[in-house]
Amino acid sequence: MKKSINIPLLYYPLWLLLKGLSLLPLRVLYVLSEFLFLIIYYGIGYRKKVTMQNLRNSFPEKNEQEIHQIAKDFYHQLTDVIVEILKLVTISREELKRRLVFANQEVLDDFVQQGKPVITMGSHSGNWEWILSAGAVQFDFPAEGVYKPLNNAFFEEFMLYLRSRMGARLIKMKDTLRDFAANRNKPRVVAMLSDQTPLRSEITFWTTFLNQDTPFYVGAEKLARKFNYPVLFLDVYRVKRGYYRLAFEVISDGSPLPDTGTEYPITVAFAQKLEAAIRRAPADYLWTHKRWKHRREATITSAES
Repeated sequence: MKKSINIPLLYYPLWLLLKGLSLLPLRVLYVLSEFLFLIIYYGIGYRKKVTMQNLRNSFPEKNEQEIHQIAKDFYHQLTDVIVEILKLVTISREELKRRLVFANQEVLDDFVQQGKPVITMGSHSGNWEWILSAGAVQFDFPAEGVYKPLNNAFFEEFMLYLRSRMGARLIKMKDTLRDFAANRNKPRVVAMLSDQTPLRSEITFWTTFLNQDTPFYVGAEKLARKFNYPVLFLDVYRVKRGYYRLAFEVISDGSPLPDTGTEYPITVAFAQKLEAAIRRAPADYLWTHKRWKHRREATITSAES
């Protein structure tokens, strides 16, 4: 368990500021969220062009008024998530457990109690940063997560502290295969955010997602099939401000998959379940991400040249 933070001296005043803000009650931090919303949405317009284009392409059936309303609701949710992540510096285990409820934890428990490591495929929906810590608090078995290190020394250490202070263990993305091989029989849950955009050179699979050709990482599926691990989709419901309900859906029970004619059926199932969740509550998804910056034709041409 990571109990201390080791940051460069230059950043120590920033650390004290963030920790001090985190000590404020969430109801006060939500006032800060409203202020941030005004700056980000109406002031600097943070990635507003990207957000609007993503929404228009994803929901061609919606008119401009509906698109703008989703965008406005999304930015409200985004600034809430920012202050909620900040609160993770000092939030108590009891409060976190109260605010994130696993609706059907028995689905996960059943697999782990059989001695099976389980992979969960999640996304940038709701408050994705609270989930791993909530699992570490709630589960009677290790909760671990795969992450990609940040370039900035302060924010790398800051996020490591946030993500591990409740007892979660973190695995660098580049070390994932080695870690799975070394812990192949360890009953645990390993969380993977599976909706990120691959580097152009790493794209090996495309599928239709929200009306668009979309590349997906297939690492989670490759690991699951190599080690015969169960895979669960993690669905996130935002009940109200600062409260979330999490539900597991079985994608694979770890048995060898039948030949369906699809190269990556687990990844396809994940994309379909995620799309259904996004359509249910579109404002809860992270739309500022450049999810569709690559084009299939350009990728194919690059690979052939």
